[in-house]
Amino acid sequence: MADLKSRFEAAVANSKNLSERPDNATLLKIYALYKQATAGDNAEKKPGFGDMVGRAKWDAWNGLKGTGSDDAMQQYIDLIESLS
Repeated sequence: MADLKSRFEAAVANSKNLSERPDNATLLKIYALYKQATAGDNAEKKPGFGDMVGRAKWDAWNGLKGTGSDDAMQQYIDLIESLS
């Protein structure tokens, strides 16, 4: 577990130094996996129609409901490594 957490933290650091900016769909996946890994299932209120970005982020995170923290961390690590 400690190894996974340290690899996750390294991937978070690496995500800030990618050579090129990922497309919006990939950015949403990165965001959702990070939130799922660090906060668990989405329990926040869904943003209104006026907040398009907030709504997209909420939908992406909510789509991972039920995914375990360790599994989300591993998926995040794999995604960041594939982008590096």
